Amino acid sequence: MGEKFWRRLPISLSLLLLFPPLDASNFATALDSDFTFTLPAGRKECFFQPMQNDASLEIEYQVLDGGGLDVDFHLISPNGETLVFEQRQSDGVHTVETKDGDYMFCFDNTFSTLSEKVIFFELILDNVGGDEEQEDWKKYITGTDLLDMKLEDILESVNGVKSRLSRSIQLQTLLRAFEARDRNIQESNYDRVNFWSLVNLGVMVVVSAVQVYMLKSLFEDKRRTRT
Repeated sequence: MGEKFWRRLPISLSLLLLFPPLDASNFATALDSDFTFTLPAGRKECFFQPMQNDASLEIEYQVLDGGGLDVDFHLISPNGETLVFEQRQSDGVHTVETKDGDYMFCFDNTFSTLSEKVIFFELILDNVGGDEEQEDWKKYITGTDLLDMKLEDILESVNGVKSRLSRSIQLQTLLRAFEARDRNIQESNYDRVNFWSLVNLGVMVVVSAVQVYMLKSLFEDKRRTRT
């Protein structure tokens, strides 16, 4: 699972901090992070993610727990344009090509007056820099002409391995989120089955008692004997 770079503020409108700057050891130009939070009933939580030109922002979210397992989702561009608007969805995946500015995405639970929701979301940022760091790093490498493999080939191999590892981590994170949601549903169904089983048992006991009483009353001899 990627590191959690996010910091929530204790207000309805929350801000997400941008990923820390890349250093020379980061070869890939994709970053990912995931976050899980509780959205109270009747509340709306918004987050901001700064982006740059010619980059890509992918947002995937799931409602893990809560009545109905649904939430409203909004994605808004830096100029205030609504890019995505979904109502009463349990999950979703959206990818947008970005430009300079802060992208805002919100999770809205104002339609619910009783049920809070547990929401998981993951952000994947592609082409968010790192090329300049790679070029600066290569300036300090000497004697590359003596190597059988070019430095570019090494970087390509390392980037490919890191990309596949990152994708594996993302898939494992999503599988854990699915498992958490399925477990919550199973526990809710288990409690519901137990409750209605007790109700049915109580009804059966009452019905049995009434039937026994009625049968006994049919065989009672209510005639008075005279001496």
